[in-house]
Amino acid sequence: MPFDKEVLTTGEVAKICNVAPRTVSKWFDSGALKGYRIPGSRDRRIPAAELAKFMRAHGIPIEGMNSGRTRVLIVDAEKDIVGTLDRILTEQTSYEVRTAVSAFQAGMECEKFKPHVVLMDIHLSDADTRAFVENVRRSEHLSFTRIVAMSGKLTDGQAQSLRSQGYDYFLKKPFQVRQVVESIEEVMRLAA
Repeated sequence: MPFDKEVLTTGEVAKICNVAPRTVSKWFDSGALKGYRIPGSRDRRIPAAELAKFMRAHGIPIEGMNSGRTRVLIVDAEKDIVGTLDRILTEQTSYEVRTAVSAFQAGMECEKFKPHVVLMDIHLSDADTRAFVENVRRSEHLSFTRIVAMSGKLTDGQAQSLRSQGYDYFLKKPFQVRQVVESIEEVMRLAA
């Protein structure tokens, strides 16, 4: 078994399969995904071997079982920012990190990588970031993906309106690594 735990929570299964935790609960409650409940609790536990069988039977890519780590996609036209964030997040966290320097490249990465979190500079010059956000929101395969807007140019009022545009969180540039990690953890809590 490539996963380092023998028994998983519904939240861990959701991350691996890139779905919402409530979807895992539905699979469990319908009997499609085998597991057990913690006595005296509504909490569910799924043996890793059962999850692997379920994923194979339903054509869910098994690569997610290799890490179970939070997948983060960094999208920014400034290659220095992308490189620095990639290096620091890879060295200082357990996140699995990929990068893109355009909205088009980000779309391609989303299809392959299925990130849990996208850190996106909303001022990309190559394409409309709104179209990217709308496409992520429409994709059932990316329903678990959370998008953090990054900008150093917005006023507080403009930043507040981002949620209505499909963003889950806002990160003001310049920022410290601690703030980036806190924003990722916050949107992951919102998704659970």
